[in-house]
Amino acid sequence: MPVQTRDISSKDDSFPYIFEQNVSVPLHTCEEGLIRVNLYRPHDSEAGVKYPVLVTYGPYGKDVHYENFRKASFDEVNPDHKSVHSAWETPDPAWWTKSGYIIVRADERGIGQSPGVLDTMSRSTSEAFCDVIEWAADQPWSNGKVGLLGISYYAGTQWRVAARNPRGLAAIIPWEGMSDYYRDRCRHGGILSNSFIDVWWHGQVIVNQYGRPRPSNSFVPPTIEGQLAEKELLDNLRDQTVDNVTNEFTDQEYYASREYTLEDIQVPLLSVANWGGILLHLRGNVEGYAHAGSKIKYLRFITGRHDLPFYQDEEARLQKSFLDAFLKNKDDRGWTIPGKLAPVSVILREGDVGFNSVEKERQYLRRDELAWPLSNTVYTKYYLLPNKTMTSNPSEIELRQKDYLSWKTMKDAPWSTRVIPGRPPVRDFAKQSKVGMIQFKTAPFSRRTEFTGHVTANLHVCIPSSQEGNVPTDIDIFVTVRHLDITDKEIFYTGTAGDPVPVTKGWLRCSLRKIKSEHPNHRPYLPHRDYFSTDVQPLVPDTVYPVVVEIWPTNVVVSPGNSLVFEIAGADTQGSGIFTHDHPLDRPNNVFEGRNELRFGVGDSNYLTMPIIPSE
Repeated sequence: MPVQTRDISSKDDSFPYIFEQNVSVPLHTCEEGLIRVNLYRPHDSEAGVKYPVLVTYGPYGKDVHYENFRKASFDEVNPDHKSVHSAWETPDPAWWTKSGYIIVRADERGIGQSPGVLDTMSRSTSEAFCDVIEWAADQPWSNGKVGLLGISYYAGTQWRVAARNPRGLAAIIPWEGMSDYYRDRCRHGGILSNSFIDVWWHGQVIVNQYGRPRPSNSFVPPTIEGQLAEKELLDNLRDQTVDNVTNEFTDQEYYASREYTLEDIQVPLLSVANWGGILLHLRGNVEGYAHAGSKIKYLRFITGRHDLPFYQDEEARLQKSFLDAFLKNKDDRGWTIPGKLAPVSVILREGDVGFNSVEKERQYLRRDELAWPLSNTVYTKYYLLPNKTMTSNPSEIELRQKDYLSWKTMKDAPWSTRVIPGRPPVRDFAKQSKVGMIQFKTAPFSRRTEFTGHVTANLHVCIPSSQEGNVPTDIDIFVTVRHLDITDKEIFYTGTAGDPVPVTKGWLRCSLRKIKSEHPNHRPYLPHRDYFSTDVQPLVPDTVYPVVVEIWPTNVVVSPGNSLVFEIAGADTQGSGIFTHDHPLDRPNNVFEGRNELRFGVGDSNYLTMPIIPSE
């Protein structure tokens, strides 16, 4: 029998704000009946003063302090955004209540003190989030306007709930958060991104399940109403590490039930994308902005780790300004006036400033733009040549049909694990075997050249039947764009976990190469794939297949004398960090292990399409 829920709320006004813990929010969307939230209210809200409300809803535990969750990160957070109630990836109550807001922090369904089935990013949990927003809008201390603000998961949930248009929702700021569960997070180009999901699920989510026993040294408070039996815990759980392996296609119920329509989003939107988030969030923020139906929407690019910029003074002031405009009718910049502000703000990654250094990255310049993709983009083909160079000059192409280059799927790659204190382990690919990749290099650039926008690769691939050992029946393609300085040293950028990452990456499972050009989301610079089970196209040995690889959007400014490298590999390479794709059930040896070929002199050649932004 499940535990019986009851009123377990409490109130404490000894802080600079009123702190109410474990307030029950009744639900209308599921049988469990409630979500429990913590409230952080200015003191005068008790006397009838009404405030706008910021709501967060997620799986990391509303009562888990940031310092206990990720101490090394908390130690680096802007001191102005630290308090006794700070929590990972969410707005700090002390700063925001002082700024005239009420914070509602919810334990997601099946998490912490909220009973129910734990099924992250599902339709049912998004519906529960919708109920929490409408409840917050109706409370006597609320001015009726609700905003959403948070990082990563707390951003990903915003897209979904905003598409349901809950009553009272007035504006959202999804800060580095995926908008497409399948393409951004779970299956890059159809390939399972398992390693991060495994670390995330076991280290940050399952430990917070409602009713789960907590070890004495756990940073997660025990469920007040007691533990559930093991069978009930299992019945109340949809395990992402299992579901994402057993479900491969978007037309299966697991993924299909998580679909929603970005065009249904109507509220004002500020989407914040990080150029370094090349394996999890970047694509989602760009595509979320592109497809949201909001009449007022903005896209802002940043750099740095995913955990710190959110709390920096400049960014916090920007968040407050945007939310003030739509939740308080106090517009100090012109957010509410269409056309007053440039809708797109890009930051230019120019020069070698190193990585994981907030101060050094302040050297990057910012520029306003009127559209995304940038209106003056010149999509330029860089042709791949058998001598492992690439050129934008078509006259240099002399290809024969018998020309080819080969690479192997790298199994059991000789990487090691590098541990950064306070963060998940990162794989070090420094000693990775070169037989598992092909690299093409441009000549040194003669002048400063900016690339900003979407990237694609058109390739002609083949599985040769004549090879030693296993003959593959499918090809997983892993591509990377790298930037080398004048001495051929690679220039790295800051990745999600503070690790060194290249310019950008892309992936494709070739049996899922089918493009749906008639789909409204298909664009010449970004091919659309449905990834349906009916889209599978088997590969036959010795047959050449043209494929188009989607590569995530990027920005890089190449200085004179520097060069670019385009890399094709059979597995993850440097820059993947904890976001690797190596699950044995998704990439079995008998299907993928072996030699693949890039064929020349067929079709319209092999080339990388890069978005050049002309100099003024």
